[in-house]
Amino acid sequence: MVIFPNCKINLGLNVLRKREDGYHDIETVFYPIPIYDVLEIISSQDGKTQLSATGISVGEYEQNLCLKARHLLKDDYPELPEIKMHLHKVIPMGAGLGGGSSDASFTLSLLNQKYNLNIPQQQLFDYALQLGSDCPFFLLNKPALASGRGEIVETIELSLSGYKMLIVNPGIHLNTKEIFQEIKPAIPVKKIKEIIQQPVSTWKYELINDFEEIVFPMHPLIKKIKENMYRHGAVYAAMSGTGSTLFGIFNSGDEINFPVEKEYFYKWAQLL
Repeated sequence: MVIFPNCKINLGLNVLRKREDGYHDIETVFYPIPIYDVLEIISSQDGKTQLSATGISVGEYEQNLCLKARHLLKDDYPELPEIKMHLHKVIPMGAGLGGGSSDASFTLSLLNQKYNLNIPQQQLFDYALQLGSDCPFFLLNKPALASGRGEIVETIELSLSGYKMLIVNPGIHLNTKEIFQEIKPAIPVKKIKEIIQQPVSTWKYELINDFEEIVFPMHPLIKKIKENMYRHGAVYAAMSGTGSTLFGIFNSGDEINFPVEKEYFYKWAQLL
């Protein structure tokens, strides 16, 4: 069976407080974006579970979240057979797009479906949370307000179907742990849940990603890409997650000739 794990962006990202367990409470909106990896799973004929990959490098296979998802299920469902997985990686890793989390959650769903494990939805959510804070979102895969450390998701009515989106990743690696250490948590004047219901044209002035004030001084190039998006007519532009991916929302009918370096990850997506 073949499935197509998609990525997401963060619409706004406020860090509210640091918790006693070391994590931070946040508020953000996750919005699914139609840019896809490709994942195929078949039963193994040689009694071994293996992962192969093409496209963007996935690093050490043993640390891949798809394999971790399979091992998680195998512990509780010993009848799960050995499998072969092939992942064609399109979504950049560690870029604020949730590509690895999406792959993991789609692996859980596909194994549940393919091998008739009949895992209840809440239990799938529990497995997903063990793999990553934003993994539960990809089991819903609809616009959602996320809180807690990102694992508490509440679907919301939000459509950007009249727009197209430009995704640009300049290939700058950011250390998420280090960036969180620099953040200064604060309660915002207006909640993201309120702002997101306003016209998109107002988001520029109120919908903030708190991590931009940390990342932009460290990497002026990332800030410059955002500014260029506005110069080329973006209705709204921001960094996704802790970066380094930028996205710009443009009117669907606009013809945009946006300059990017050839080594950047660069894709247009028509929003659904």
